[in-house]
Amino acid sequence: MKTAKIFYKDSLAGVLTETESGYEFCYDKEYLETKGAEPVSLTLPLTSKPYQSKILFPFFDGLIPEGWLLDVALRNTDISSLDRMSLLLLCCKDCIGAVSVVPVNEESHE
Repeated sequence: MKTAKIFYKDSLAGVLTETESGYEFCYDKEYLETKGAEPVSLTLPLTSKPYQSKILFPFFDGLIPEGWLLDVALRNTDISSLDRMSLLLLCCKDCIGAVSVVPVNEESHE
């Protein structure tokens, strides 16, 4: 089971987990209580209920690089292009935009 902390503008927004049945994204309780909190995506509105999906949520999948940049990542690792969660964890720590993905075993941002 792979887990990632999802940051929005340097604030912990929630946790994304790959489960046996798919994926789950849950907003952090403190983040939800923050004045002016914004959703990480319009497709994932703020809620205390976890989102569940059999496939990686399209918003997170869209963060994974494409083309030559994806080729570089695949060439330098043993990750399959079908292992979307591993690619997300590998490539999306410093994304362009407000969202970043940090594997749970890494402690940067804290």
